[in-house]
Amino acid sequence: MAETHSLGFAQSKYIVGVDEVGRGPLAGPVSVGIVIIPAAHDISQYFAKLTDSKQMTEKAREATCVEAELLQKNGTISYGVFSSSAEQIDEWGIEAAISVAIVKGITKLAPKPEECEVFLDGRLKAPKEYKQQAIIRGDSLIPAISLASVVAKVSRDHYMAGIIHQEFPEYGFDSHKGYGTASHIRAIKELGPSSIHRKSFLSNILSKSAGASTIAS
Repeated sequence: MAETHSLGFAQSKYIVGVDEVGRGPLAGPVSVGIVIIPAAHDISQYFAKLTDSKQMTEKAREATCVEAELLQKNGTISYGVFSSSAEQIDEWGIEAAISVAIVKGITKLAPKPEECEVFLDGRLKAPKEYKQQAIIRGDSLIPAISLASVVAKVSRDHYMAGIIHQEFPEYGFDSHKGYGTASHIRAIKELGPSSIHRKSFLSNILSKSAGASTIAS
């Protein structure tokens, strides 16, 4: 269960939780989870093991997403996952790519800033017109941020292990989800990068494997 944390604003109609996953991988998108919860509603009662997604088992994350989907269907909460692609990360840089995904998601799911209090993990930022607070370790402290972390991770993992692994099975995305494991780095050196790889993250690897061919999508 997430710890209690003092929310630093006067009560608004909605609490918005924001977190990102996939900042560090060598391939695939960076994804931002955004959760909208009525301010008067305590969602922690529905999630016995809700915390930072990295501290949860895959089984617990999957179960949490099933419950979140049910809560969305009955109108208790709403949420979404918004991503920037590897190509956009290469073009804009990782921080700008995350920012674009946050802006896209918040303005779509919570279009009325005066009704919302936004809580973000770490040093993330919402559009300036929203009341907001960035909280270090927020994904462990604020249930709305924790849930945003979980839905983003499960969504991104499914995408990498499903669609992307089917398109590029030789890289093993079903196991490492694009992170820089030894087997993934070895595949990049042997095969060259695919179109789903972040070329700006690979300079050190590619400099040691000159001549490897690029695999197009």
